[in-house]
Amino acid sequence: MNQQTLLSELSEIFNEVLDKEGIVLKPDTHAGDIEEWDSLTHIQLIVAIEKHYKIRFTSLEIQHWKNVGDICQSILDKTM
Repeated sequence: MNQQTLLSELSEIFNEVLDKEGIVLKPDTHAGDIEEWDSLTHIQLIVAIEKHYKIRFTSLEIQHWKNVGDICQSILDKTM
């Protein structure tokens, strides 16, 4: 799995969780770029990502995320 594949899969998850079509994620996308991405939906996104990839993130990992690229790296670290 590579980052581009992850970005595509994550875009689908974001579209579903945020109930919005057309979200296309880039590595530097962050919560401020997507109006619907607030603290509550952040938790919903984490849960959806964990379920999709059958992984668990630690609170420390989550605290260090600054953008979607960081989320991708955490997923890659756990699935490789």
